[in-house]
Amino acid sequence: MNKVELLAPAGSLEKLKTAILFGADAVYCGGLNFGLRAGADNFTVEELKDGIEFAHQRNRKVYMTLNMIPHNRELAQLPEYIEKIKILNLDALIISDPGVFAFVKKEMPEMEIHISTQANNVNWASALFWAEQGAERIILARELSRDEIKEIADKTEGKIELEYFVHGAMCISYSGRCLLSNYFVGRDANKGDCAQSCRWKYHLVEEKRPGEYYPIEENDQGTFIMNSRDLNLAEEIPELIELGLSSLKIEGRMKSVHYAATVVNTYRQLIDQYYEAPENFEVEPELLEELRKISHRDYTKGFYYGKPGAEGQRYESSSYLRTYDFMGVIRDYDSTQAEAVVEVRNKIFKGDQLELVVPGQKSFTITADYLLNEEGEEIEAAPHPKQLIRIPFASGVPAGSLLRRQKEN
Repeated sequence: MNKVELLAPAGSLEKLKTAILFGADAVYCGGLNFGLRAGADNFTVEELKDGIEFAHQRNRKVYMTLNMIPHNRELAQLPEYIEKIKILNLDALIISDPGVFAFVKKEMPEMEIHISTQANNVNWASALFWAEQGAERIILARELSRDEIKEIADKTEGKIELEYFVHGAMCISYSGRCLLSNYFVGRDANKGDCAQSCRWKYHLVEEKRPGEYYPIEENDQGTFIMNSRDLNLAEEIPELIELGLSSLKIEGRMKSVHYAATVVNTYRQLIDQYYEAPENFEVEPELLEELRKISHRDYTKGFYYGKPGAEGQRYESSSYLRTYDFMGVIRDYDSTQAEAVVEVRNKIFKGDQLELVVPGQKSFTITADYLLNEEGEEIEAAPHPKQLIRIPFASGVPAGSLLRRQKEN
């Protein structure tokens, strides 16, 4: 069988490279226009060139988002933008708007096109329609159960590829089509600038009783709280592969380098272990625990087993759960001194117990017995972000590996 693709988010050039080093088969990123993550760093044309070259040297792919739903004034800027990206050796464009799709097909007829989840693809007829228009892949809506995915896969087999989200934030609105942010603060979610108004705390006020606030509570018809948990389908990897999906997608272009490395590393190991021995595959608890070490909300299976009820929401808080701090990135290893060169991200102290996250391996703990600055002087702490220090390591460690530290309770 063809091995399923692991697709990772890349909100910046550093995250793109991190995701690839930790095992992503492909990454998706946004340019400076027409993407749907205004809060991400996004990519200049030069950064895209750098990222694509980095990926292609390692036989990985880069997909770029062009999935904004443009009004006429934005659409007028599309021809100039297409001219800029024509020179790039992108592997695919991710599009949701039919007008943008038609324009790209005309101006870039050889470009592979993936239909964004923003296009609300929830049935096999929609998938076949896009296949007939010349799309190579459909990114299925999150609001689909495994049975619905199976039916779509069966009826579109061989005609179009299917991609599905397996991890990351869930949107309370249907496939991201939301106007709350626009209404409250003038930030358009459909242009990549969502304020996540759904996660704010709300009360009701009765018209003739100003100043009297009533909490919004659940009744027998359901909940009106809008703070969704995060999606986590790591335990469903075998079934997801067997459903006939071509790509398993991780959400999170605005998340950290630590998030990109840890989530990609976990799903990479799960996927590889399944293909090595499908009949005997079991999800290792240690790998599932990795997904609790990143900044996240309580997890849910989303719509995979049917429409979620109260268990799909988190009522107490919209805050993230953070049990570990991202401490630094391994930039080099000096085998003669048995020392790793670390680029600091958070303050590291001599004697710290640090976890090392290495591509393709389970994390393990090391002790910073001493710290050396760039002058080779021993120091008690490394407080400055981007500061380069040396830490003793008994054996070699690949560049790009990460260090993290458990928070104190």
